Amino acid sequence: MADKYYRLGCDIGGTFTDFVLLNDRTGEIKTGKCLTTPQDPSDAVEEGIRVLEATTPDFVAKLDELIHGTTLVINSIIERKGARTGLITTKGFRDVLEIAREMRYAPYGIFAEFPKPLIPRRYRVEVDERIRSDGSVIKALDPEEATETVRALLAMGVESIAVCLINSFENPAHELTIEEIVAREAPAVSVSISYRVLPQIKEYERTSTTVTNAYVKPLTGRYLSKLAGRLASIGFKGKLFIMLSSGGVTSVETAAEFPVRIIESGPTAAVIAGQYYGKHFNISEMFCFDMGGTTAKSCLIQKGVAGVVPTFEVGRVQRFMKGSGLTIQVPVVDLMEIGAGGGSIAKVSKMGTLQVGPESSGAAPGPICYGRGGADPCVTDADLLLGYLDPDYFLGGEMKLDKEGARRGVEERIAKPLGVSFIQAIWGIHDLINETMAGAAKTHIAEKGGNPKIVTIAAFGGAGPVHAYGLAKKLGSPRLLVPPNAGVGSALGFFTAPRAFDLLRSHKVSLTNAAFGEIEHIFRELEAEAAKILEKEAAHETIRYERSLDMRFVGQGSEVSVPVPAGDFTGLTKDDVRRSFDEVYEKLYGRTYPDSEAEFINFKVRATLPEKLLQLPRLEAGKDQSLDAAVKGERLAYSQIVRDFIPYTVYDRYKLFPGARFHGPAIIEERESTLIVGEDAHASTDEFGFLWVDLKGAGA
Repeated sequence: MADKYYRLGCDIGGTFTDFVLLNDRTGEIKTGKCLTTPQDPSDAVEEGIRVLEATTPDFVAKLDELIHGTTLVINSIIERKGARTGLITTKGFRDVLEIAREMRYAPYGIFAEFPKPLIPRRYRVEVDERIRSDGSVIKALDPEEATETVRALLAMGVESIAVCLINSFENPAHELTIEEIVAREAPAVSVSISYRVLPQIKEYERTSTTVTNAYVKPLTGRYLSKLAGRLASIGFKGKLFIMLSSGGVTSVETAAEFPVRIIESGPTAAVIAGQYYGKHFNISEMFCFDMGGTTAKSCLIQKGVAGVVPTFEVGRVQRFMKGSGLTIQVPVVDLMEIGAGGGSIAKVSKMGTLQVGPESSGAAPGPICYGRGGADPCVTDADLLLGYLDPDYFLGGEMKLDKEGARRGVEERIAKPLGVSFIQAIWGIHDLINETMAGAAKTHIAEKGGNPKIVTIAAFGGAGPVHAYGLAKKLGSPRLLVPPNAGVGSALGFFTAPRAFDLLRSHKVSLTNAAFGEIEHIFRELEAEAAKILEKEAAHETIRYERSLDMRFVGQGSEVSVPVPAGDFTGLTKDDVRRSFDEVYEKLYGRTYPDSEAEFINFKVRATLPEKLLQLPRLEAGKDQSLDAAVKGERLAYSQIVRDFIPYTVYDRYKLFPGARFHGPAIIEERESTLIVGEDAHASTDEFGFLWVDLKGAGA
């Protein structure tokens, strides 16, 4: 609409809530940041909007879109604060949540713990029905028995019901009947059936995902409803979108129906921004690094594309041990999480060594220097004491930091117990968190076939630019990229994300026996379902569909994703499909097996609407294009090369001009983040205001 030309990105993190306001007419960007309010995240949303109104009066009435990312869903799972949920499953499958894949994540760990299921056993009930793998009925569902089963759960006080019956992805009739019974018996009770949430083969993954959706559905619905009402009360009349874990955005109605799709809502956005920048600057390999107050997330972007994986884990008992968490089978950007943020707590371990993270002080009380009652020294305290942060310019001066309090905390809790000097303690905290992140990053990059010595590191988040130089040194990476407004990079990333939704359906059939007309019918059903989901957002826009297949050799347990050309599937031959499968398989594993039979497992559709592209505003060239005008002064800060405090030149990022070049040691400050450049590196500013830092001798 002509009178609505603003878009607002709002990302609720564990410590801070970030805001980016974009004027689509002029390309002007304004940012904001405030502490997250864990008890009611919408408090911080309204507070941040009110602050932005002070500089842009009445923008709320001119908002076309508000795009929102939140950690609400993942936090409610980790903290077990979801709804009391019941599960209805096929007779004999009551314990599938505990049995899982019948694998131990630590084969030799006799005391290895497993995550407790979201639904205790007493709330898991069975119905005596059975459907074959081809969709035919062995034993029909008795509606009276199903009604009694539903009533039994309701009598236990459940707020939400998950329904996951065997082979319902081939024939959903029994699940649909139970859904109707729940709607009749208790219209106020939430229900999630696996045929709508995840109509996919593999029983544990399907049950776990459906249960997770049901567990968080009432909470998510209430929050999104409250948020929409609160926004309406302050004059917002535009469209509210939610960031998906897969890198797209969707309507608030869809997010409320499928909250399992927004578990990684916030962290994904920085990667999507990095992907956009990678394409813009034609960077073949980019390591996107987003370090906030609670965690650091990263992703390797190759040839301008961030990988999307079909499954991930939540709430791991052992944070970095694969298999120790709850399995969620939904498409998600291939992120790596590191228990490292500005609020990561430093302490003396049981072994008498320094340990940093994974525990975080969060937003309340936060690091000691926040002055909000925190007593544990954190990474931000160390960064402040190392001279990297200005206590009078944190968040642009809106939040004063208590340097002396941080000093006392480090002395009492780290330096004295370890018997080390104060400088060794603060540098140890900073360097150890960098080492932790570098170790995890090397593994992640290697798994994707990348090379850390050629990647460009893109730093986001309030703490990302502070630690990016140290991380690059440890990885041997030659270059850093720090975009404007890096401290609110996730919120900025919302504007580069497409409106999209991914759908999938399992149908196991060999390539030899497959009927391509039947496959085309499955694809068209998925596309019709996607159109219903996107129709509220589509207006008069054309929906674009991308098709793909999950295939494998008969007898294998894992699949590979094979892209399908646009157009009618019946126009392909079986030789065409086999050739595509062999190409993908050989690329991944180095060889293929021409004489072995291949089979279809899943049919997938990604539906997208045309993107509202973010036009990068160019940096205005001021009259005074001298570095002296951008210099704020000097500050003593720690040098990891000299191993002592040395003078760093401090620059005001907002006064840097296109083509500005300078050598380290330097500190470049903006409101939401601070970039550190060592004395062995030099920095430059391009026409869009991006800072490029080149490290001497790196990448060799």
